[in-house]
Amino acid sequence: MKLYPAIDMKGGKCVRLTQGLFDKEKIYGDSPAEMAKLWVSQGARFLHLVDLDGALAGHSVNAEAIGEILNTVDVPVQLGGGLRSADSVRFMLNLGVNRCIIGTKAAKNPEFIRELVLEFGPERIVVGVDAKNGMVAVEGWEQTSNRTAVELCLKMKEYGVRHIVYTDISRDGMLNGPNVEETKILLKKTGLDVIASGGVSSMEDLNRLYEEGIPGAVIGKAIYEGKIVLKDAVERFDR
Repeated sequence: MKLYPAIDMKGGKCVRLTQGLFDKEKIYGDSPAEMAKLWVSQGARFLHLVDLDGALAGHSVNAEAIGEILNTVDVPVQLGGGLRSADSVRFMLNLGVNRCIIGTKAAKNPEFIRELVLEFGPERIVVGVDAKNGMVAVEGWEQTSNRTAVELCLKMKEYGVRHIVYTDISRDGMLNGPNVEETKILLKKTGLDVIASGGVSSMEDLNRLYEEGIPGAVIGKAIYEGKIVLKDAVERFDR
């Protein structure tokens, strides 16, 4: 199981939100690049970056901080938040980002994903499926759509998508365990590389995902709050 330590950026700082609410943030550091360095020193092999300002603005906002991370560490990174045009995706890939995560635009305009996969290939384009009670959420989680997570994933698979980051918003930043059942259903029904995100709070949570054969997991608040020691998690699960 691949582990993806998360670095969420807001105002150039490293923060975490609770349940995706922008008024419930906690700052963990002034330098996302230093945070990236810390996680890589603990064995991280792939980083998960989120431009929170970008998610709300609809375009990349923390490009400078992202560039600093890319210049500081030499592990691959995936980035989500505000990537809603082919130009913004191209810019980030040219900057050195390995995979771009498209969320809102995928839910609102699935054809856009087909075009991106054709242009950049299935290894560079990841679809971020954020769900609340099984329904897809958009616009920085401020709105819910009328499409289920499974429906969206199956449509994405048709368009050549291989990787999905699945976030259960009700669990995100709550440290009360990931939604293993929903993640398992998504994996079973789609056969995609499903990366679980939201709620991972302990080694036990990671073990549950690992036992169920979930291909990947994003770890956020738990490593910032010391609930999980990343080095131990990498040694045990990320083989």
